[in-house]
Amino acid sequence: MKVLKTLATALLATAALTTASLACELTLKSSDTHPDGYPTVEAVKHMGKLLNERTNGRICVEVFHSAQLGQEKDTIEQTKFGVIDLNRVSMGPFNNLVEETKVVSLPFVFKGVDHMNRVMDGPIGEEILAAFEPHGFVGLAFFDGGARSFYNRVKPITKVEDLAGMKVRVMQSDIFVDMMSALGANATPMPYGEVYSAIQTGVIDGAENNWPSFESSGHFEVAGYYTLNEHLIVPEVLVMSKASWDKLSAEDQAAVRQAAKDSVPVMRELWQAREKVSEEKVRAAGVEIITDIDKEPFMAAMDTVYEKHVTSDKLKDLVARIRATD
Repeated sequence: MKVLKTLATALLATAALTTASLACELTLKSSDTHPDGYPTVEAVKHMGKLLNERTNGRICVEVFHSAQLGQEKDTIEQTKFGVIDLNRVSMGPFNNLVEETKVVSLPFVFKGVDHMNRVMDGPIGEEILAAFEPHGFVGLAFFDGGARSFYNRVKPITKVEDLAGMKVRVMQSDIFVDMMSALGANATPMPYGEVYSAIQTGVIDGAENNWPSFESSGHFEVAGYYTLNEHLIVPEVLVMSKASWDKLSAEDQAAVRQAAKDSVPVMRELWQAREKVSEEKVRAAGVEIITDIDKEPFMAAMDTVYEKHVTSDKLKDLVARIRATD
């Protein structure tokens, strides 16, 4: 019933296609949980513009932002069935489906955002994109998800012990749950769209995310403490339904893949600008920003997470190669 419901939602949304997209021979429906104007949303719009130009107007991309087609877990199902053609998704919800995504979702696996981009732009990134195909998806490109840090409504977090017993929302991923358990907190997986009210009503104490998401979601309005510990630097992924992909000619497949790749620099430029704007807005709202923090104890606490999730030789090799990338 849940699948039928989400499929019905997508079919209803299809009726909202614009007049411009109806003029195309093929309109690809793309989903994003973020609001209109968000860097990932604008990047996929840019991809659509490039694709339309390069196919002489034959192919359009219609971006359904603000979770119009559902939360990420639901849209992944719809994408696999081919009801949604393109989907910008956080890496966490894919962890239990595409094994290779676990590695780039590990806490502190990247040295920084620039390091993450170098890794994902290279052969390791291509290897991970290829790993989506056996599961019904075609990996097209990686977007910048920034550095994720903790925020809450209760108190400043300056050390690991401050997290003890706190109820913290995480994405629906075993790695994220185990990360919080290793830090002594009570992990609470829930959809992104439910976090604001959950913090506001005290169902949870806080969550973790990057500057733009903390700001655009309005979470800063109900969580007055933001700790810049940057425990996760997780890329986001743009995937296409394998069912939709297989309907394209080889020429159109190449056009889609190249347009997606060419949207990445645009996304990163928008992201950097948005981070600055979001930080300024959050600081102006009076949120207490905690920067005096020793990351080493946080990193040391992750040993059990790595031991549990990096078990195969393939994943151990990926971790080693990521850490060896300059």
